[in-house]
Amino acid sequence: MSVDEERRQVELVVDRLAVEHAGLPRHTVEQIVHDVYAAFDAGVVRDFVPLLVERSAKRKIAALTSF
Repeated sequence: MSVDEERRQVELVVDRLAVEHAGLPRHTVEQIVHDVYAAFDAGVVRDFVPLLVERSAKRKIAALTSF
C-alpha cells in the first residue's frame, strides 16, 4: 500500500468513526485517530496500519464515552 493510499484509508477511518460516534465533535474523533496513527510512524510493515488505527481509536473513543 502506498503512503497516499494509507493516508486515504486513515481518513476513511475518521469518516466511519465520526458517523458511528455522532455525539462526539468530529475534531475530537480526528484528533484521536491522528494521534493513534502517529504512534505507527516508526513501523516498517504498513499493510495493516489503517485497520490497527481503527481498532485502537475505537477503544479510545469507547473509553472516552463510557463514563
